[in-house]
Amino acid sequence: MADKEAGGGDAGPRETAPTSAYSSPARSLGDTGITPLSPSHIVNDADPNVSEQQMFLVVVAIDFGTTSSGYAYSFTKEPECIHVMRRWEGGDPGVSNQKTPTTILLTPERKFHSFGYAARDFYHDLDPNEAKQWLYLEKFKMKLHTTGDLTMDTDLTAANGKKIKALEIFAYALQYFKEQALKELSDQAGSEFENSDVRWVITVPAIWKQPAKQFMRQAAYQAGLASPETAEQLIIALEPEAASIYCRKLRLHQMIELSSKAAVNGYSSGDTVGAGFAQAKEHIRRNRQSRTFLVENVIGEIWSELEEGDKYVVVDSGGGTVDLTVHQIRLPEGHLKELYKATGGPYGSLGVDYEFEKLLCKIFGEDFIEQFKIKRPAAWVDLMIAFESRKRAAAPDRTNPLNITLPFSFIDYYKKFRGHSVEHALRKSNVDFVKWSSQGMLRMSPDAMNALFKPTIDSIIEHLRDLFQKPEVSTVKFLFLVGGFAEAPLLQQAVQAAFGDTCRIIIPQDVGLTILKGAVLFGLDPAVIKVRRSPLTYGVGVLNRYVEGKHPPEKLLVKDGTRWCTDVFDKFISADQSVALGELVKRSYTPAKPSQLVIVINIYSCEHDEVSFITDPGVKKCGTLRLDLTGTSSTAVPARREIQTLMQFGDTEIKATAVDIATSKSVKVGIDFLNY
Repeated sequence: MADKEAGGGDAGPRETAPTSAYSSPARSLGDTGITPLSPSHIVNDADPNVSEQQMFLVVVAIDFGTTSSGYAYSFTKEPECIHVMRRWEGGDPGVSNQKTPTTILLTPERKFHSFGYAARDFYHDLDPNEAKQWLYLEKFKMKLHTTGDLTMDTDLTAANGKKIKALEIFAYALQYFKEQALKELSDQAGSEFENSDVRWVITVPAIWKQPAKQFMRQAAYQAGLASPETAEQLIIALEPEAASIYCRKLRLHQMIELSSKAAVNGYSSGDTVGAGFAQAKEHIRRNRQSRTFLVENVIGEIWSELEEGDKYVVVDSGGGTVDLTVHQIRLPEGHLKELYKATGGPYGSLGVDYEFEKLLCKIFGEDFIEQFKIKRPAAWVDLMIAFESRKRAAAPDRTNPLNITLPFSFIDYYKKFRGHSVEHALRKSNVDFVKWSSQGMLRMSPDAMNALFKPTIDSIIEHLRDLFQKPEVSTVKFLFLVGGFAEAPLLQQAVQAAFGDTCRIIIPQDVGLTILKGAVLFGLDPAVIKVRRSPLTYGVGVLNRYVEGKHPPEKLLVKDGTRWCTDVFDKFISADQSVALGELVKRSYTPAKPSQLVIVINIYSCEHDEVSFITDPGVKKCGTLRLDLTGTSSTAVPARREIQTLMQFGDTEIKATAVDIATSKSVKVGIDFLNY
């Protein structure tokens, strides 16, 4: 039992200590635990090994989006060329197809069948009865953001209502991208490209909690992109950071300025915002044929106006989430420092789809829409595709209505279900802005479409307003608007109206690919972000000498005549503390009982900073270091044993090590948020 747990963990039989309703995880028989060596010290060393880079031939970044996904790559020998993947088969009219929809189709036997447009088209062509057997999933990435207690066993629900493990779906999707990218690289190189030649970068929202970020890494391991042994082959990049890195390179002709602060690009802000968009659309149209982007090895003009200490906000608005990050410039190299921990929320363009669904429920009845989704899943997908292309045509100055074609099976099924026509339903519903056209379309007035955008855009503006109230953010010079949803003129106009007088608002012209390209640049030089904010407070569970009056009586543990306070949270680093890349925090401990041969150190995390005990609300165990010192000669063990614990921060992931100073034995562990 002596090696059960140290400093708290799963308790064995309870000691007959004070019998309160409260029980301590550390109260197991014979559990001696560890205690800090006094005085406890922290050393901030940057680890010299951090910068050692294994040489990869190519960096491939995967932007795994909520609504659409894609990959881009760059050969390390010519980092100025970023290639965006091949054209996808079966693109939609009116929608740029440099990315493919994040949709996946599995056979009735649950084997991977297809991804993207191919999955959608195949599913659509299935007979409705057959379609019910197939598993079709879309927009499933949001599940990782919305699931509070994410684990390796979290399920997703397919369109036909069947459940499947999320990890499996994410692994299938990543495996698909891996195969596509390796095939394209091999075709281009004229010889077989090995996975070991590739450094992979996967982007995730910065506001995701740690378990979701770790989940992505596990899925990538399962997909064979890397393995725990070759962990450095895979980088999990934060989406707004990637965007930030790309925005540094922007030249004047590659962006549109929306603010009322200055004249740029040869047109003054007196010209309408519309003129800027027209120019941008033309640029995108011309560029669409080219898949290679040159990133000049310079700092862009906008950037050259920034001085040491200048701050800017990156607003990354995608399909599922909006991510806000505040960065500060550090010269001379132009490294970035994260000033304020990422904030945001589920305010992506999906919110607009959700409002459209609510509108349909209002007109046709929630019971009908629910039934239709289950009975005719492919036709429902069709309807949402039709809505998507009209959604992209919404603009502040639009005057003519937007027509959305209703699938024939919708009209037919509604008549069977209700006994009257779709047209009748529209007349009866009193929804003013939506009319029925004789060609079988819903005709929405521009006001009706704008109303669908309003709740999501209002949430984004409100969130930005809150952010601008923070003292760290008050003197921001630029606001970069990036991500797929940033293409929406309605969002652009709202951001301009709210903040055009506060700071300069910049939109990269290929705004939907900004993150993808930035992720490639990040993979080529991961050390560009030098300082991050720790999203959590980290520490270990220890025993401290019991102090009467200071410590709660139920934490008292008497061992061999010594009075200990159990379950103390010994802090390594606080939430929102700045952490430099590769920074090491060292703490030294000693076993409470010198003869102990197995020392177990439990690592805990918490979202807030005010934490005293590992039993406090919100504290979660996220790692265990187990040093087994059996077999070392007793003469080698000094009376006062030092166990040094090191935590390395600064990367998007965290590693911990424990070393027994007397014997140099050490163990390492990656912090784990999914398996505890």
